[in-house]
Amino acid sequence: MIPPEILHHYSEGQEEHRLARGLGRLEFIRTWEIAMRYLPPPPARILDVGGGAGIYALPLAARGYAVHLVDPVSGHVDRARALSAASSSPLASAELGDARALAAADASFDAVLLFGPLYHLVARRDRVTALAEARRVVAGTGIVLSAHISRFAAVCDGIQEGMLRQADYFAMVDRELDTGVHQPPPEHHDWFTTAYFHRPEDIAPEVADAGLTFETLIAVEGPGWVNEDLDAWLDNEAERERLLHVLRRLETEPTLIGASAHLIAVARPRATT
Repeated sequence: MIPPEILHHYSEGQEEHRLARGLGRLEFIRTWEIAMRYLPPPPARILDVGGGAGIYALPLAARGYAVHLVDPVSGHVDRARALSAASSSPLASAELGDARALAAADASFDAVLLFGPLYHLVARRDRVTALAEARRVVAGTGIVLSAHISRFAAVCDGIQEGMLRQADYFAMVDRELDTGVHQPPPEHHDWFTTAYFHRPEDIAPEVADAGLTFETLIAVEGPGWVNEDLDAWLDNEAERERLLHVLRRLETEPTLIGASAHLIAVARPRATT
C-alpha cells in the first residue's frame, strides 16, 4: 500500500545516481562512516529495509557481511539482483517487501538498516510499526539504524537553490513546517515526493514507542550542504577530511542538528527483565 506518487518517483531510477554527486555524495560518505561506526563486524547478518538498488547493501556485502535487502519498489529489487549477480560479493537475498510487515523471522539479524522507509510513512503509527518490526527481527544485542529527514530540510534547500522565491514552493514548505508532511503539488512531480519530515525531538519518542532503546541522534550532512561546489571539495582528500572532521564535531550539537538534511537515530532492543 505504497502511495502511487512515491512508487512513480522511485521508478524513474534517480535514487541510484543521486548519492554519487553533490549533496547526495556527502550524504553517502557520512551515512557510510556512521554505519561503520555502529555495525558489528562481518560476517554479521544485516537486513537493509528500503535498500533501493543496493547502494549500501552491495558495499556491505563486499565487506563480508551477509546482507538481505528488502524494498517495496520492484524496479529497485530487480536492479539490486542484477548488480548482485554481477558482483564477486553478492547479496544474500533481495526481495520485495514492506517495512511494516517484514517476512524475516524474530531475532534473525544482527543489525537492521532503515535508511529510507521512515520518511515515506506519513502516519506516525506506520513509522512506529516499521520500527517495531525492526525491533522484532533484530537479535537482542543488535543495532537498529534509522534515517529521518529534518523538518527544515526543504526550507534550507529552497533558500540555497532559490526555490523559496516561487509561490508554490513557499506554500508547500510553509505547510510542512506546521505539519511535517511534505506534499508537492501534482504538477511538480520532479520535486521530492510525499514524505514526513521530523523535528529532531520527535524521533526518540517514536523509537521508544516501538520497543527500542534510543541511544543518540546524529546529523548526517550537518551544515555541510550550504556549499554549492561540494564535488570539488570532496575530490580533494585533505580538504574533504577537514570538512568531515568539522561535521563529526557538530554531529550531535543540539543547536545545529535540525539544520542537517538527514538524521540517523541509533537504537537497540530494549532489555527485558
